[in-house]
Parts: sequence; C-alpha cells; structure tokens
Amino acid sequence: MKRRKFISALGAGAAVAGLSACSGGEKSPKTAPVEKWDGEVIKWTMITTWPKNFAGLGEGAEYLAKLINRLSGGRMDVTVYGSGELVPALQVFESVASGAAQIGHGASYYWKGKLPMTPFFAAVPFGLNAQEMNGWLLHGGGLELWRELYEPLGLIPEPCGNTGVQMAGWFNKEINSLEDIKGLKMRIPGLGGEVWRRAGGIPVLMPGSEVFTSLETGAIDAAEWVGPYNDLAFGLFKAAQYYYYPGWHEPGTTLEALINKKAYEELPKDLQEIVTMACRTANADLLADFTAKNNEALQTLVNKHGVKLRALPQDVLTTLEEISEGMLQEQTETELDERILKSFVEFKQQAKEWHRVSELSYYQARS
Repeated sequence: MKRRKFISALGAGAAVAGLSACSGGEKSPKTAPVEKWDGEVIKWTMITTWPKNFAGLGEGAEYLAKLINRLSGGRMDVTVYGSGELVPALQVFESVASGAAQIGHGASYYWKGKLPMTPFFAAVPFGLNAQEMNGWLLHGGGLELWRELYEPLGLIPEPCGNTGVQMAGWFNKEINSLEDIKGLKMRIPGLGGEVWRRAGGIPVLMPGSEVFTSLETGAIDAAEWVGPYNDLAFGLFKAAQYYYYPGWHEPGTTLEALINKKAYEELPKDLQEIVTMACRTANADLLADFTAKNNEALQTLVNKHGVKLRALPQDVLTTLEEISEGMLQEQTETELDERILKSFVEFKQQAKEWHRVSELSYYQARS
C-alpha cells in the first residue's frame, strides 16, 4: 500500500475559502501550510490561448495551476504551456476535447465557429458586465446551460476570470462617424466581430500573439485586445495612436477553464472539488487584478506614451447596439440555443433594472 499524507476535502475547502478571502490579488497563492502527498502524483497539462506568463491573462492561467497544485497537497501537478508551445492558441478547444491536454485556459468566444452560442459565456456586445456575468453563471442558471452545451464534446467549462469592461480598441485613424468604420479591417473576435462586419467593417480573428505585428505592419487597421494593463504589456501604443472606449463588444469578458470530462471524472471527489473551487477563486482574483491595475496603466499610456484617448461617438454606439440586438435572435439553431438566449436576455433585463437604481445611480452620485 502506498503511504500518503493527505488534505481532506473539508480541509481543502477551508483552504480555498481562506484564499478567496485574503489573497489580495497575490499571484503566488498563500494558504495555510498543507502536508505533502507521498503517493502517485496526478499530472495535468494546461494549454492556453495566451502567451506564456503574459500579464493578467497568462498570469491568470499560472495562478490557477498553482492553486490546484498547492490545494491538492501535491497530489496534482498542473503544468502550464502558453499559446504555440504545444498547440496553436486557437486549437485549445479541440486539444482538450480529444484528451491531448486535461485542461485549457482561454475565452469561449474563440469557439464560435464550432458552437455558435459559445460567445454568450464570454462576452455579448452590450450584454452583461463582469458582476452580471458572475451572477448569471453562478446563480442564474448560466453555468448549467454552458455545461449542457459542452457535454456532448466531453468538456466541462468553469468561469475562471473576468477582464471587466474592455476598451473599444486601437485605431490608426479617428472615428468620427459610421463612415469611418466602412472597410476598416479590425482584429475583433466573437459576436463583436459580426456586429463590426454588419456595420461595414472587416473583422479579423487572430490570437493575441499576432496583434502587434499585424497592427504595426498595416495588415489590420485596428485591433481590440483587452484593456490598458494588457495593452501596455503588449506595447500596442507603438503600433497605433488612437485608443477608444468603451468596450461595447466586451462589457465583462468571462474567461474559461476548459476541462476534459474524462480526466475530471477520474479524479477522487475531493480533488474534483479542489479543481472547481480553484477555478472560482481564480475567477474572482483576475477581475480584482485588472481593477487594481488598469487605471495606472491607462495613465502611463496617456501621460508617458502620448496615446490619444477618445470616446466613440454616441451615434456610432447607438447603431452598433441596434445591430447587436437584432443579430442575437439569429444565433440560435437548436432548442438548447433558444434556452441559452432566453436565459441570458431575461437575466440581462433583471440585472439592468436593478443596476439602474443601484450601481448606475451610485456612480452618478459619486461623480
């Protein structure tokens, strides 16, 4: 019999709860000391759509892996590979589904070409913000629908981070009207890309690792990535001078942990719980990280690098929203798709009404 010292499921849960309450955005998880496992270690490979250790997003993947490793008491060993190290960024979905890797880290709108409803679990133009996405997924039935969508492919999704409201993107010219969008080639994924196309632009899907070079060389005219913290790290200010807001296309982008169902079900029950709760902790931590760092990065972009910060004209935003609202009804193909859309739209309406008298009125009072 193999000798082992182990963390109990209860102890692991307590450690996760403690980490959630006091991590303070730490990227090296700090928990109460845990004993080490002397038995056979379960090794998992995590592949991501982000460059290795990239600020925010790539760090979020590393943070999740460290959480699982530590909270398992060494019973699991998750190793992270950045985009292109094992598979290209946009092949993460099929690689995890096939079992080539046990877990992936990315954003579900990248898989729109495989499953049309996947963007609803990442970002919908003029849709739910970060707080609302967490509410819908964790307490409004969204996660159950997400799991139902992925189940036939042998995948289990978990929310695993949120960027908050993003920026509208980097442009090589000013946007003063809808005419300025016509023919503009922009890196923009998901449903936002389809809205952009219908507004007269040309959407381009590419991984983050290709954005800077494509923008700098003129292969594209504009690009959205995330927000100031990540955009500064990528050096996008060197490739375009106009920086627009708000991020109408991604008002609260949920990142996903994409888990191979067979690998997950082979874990003991307490390790399954550890993986799930580590995802939930990482989900909260990444949003806190962006909230803490975005404004400082924005000030650096504007004051040090001379970036020209601009608001998109209201008539442009109004038209984009009208296009988006009309387009959502076209996304459904199955009965499950219909249920996803209905659930999303109903939750959005409820959250909007509540936030009108809570969050919005508070922001107006504070300003």
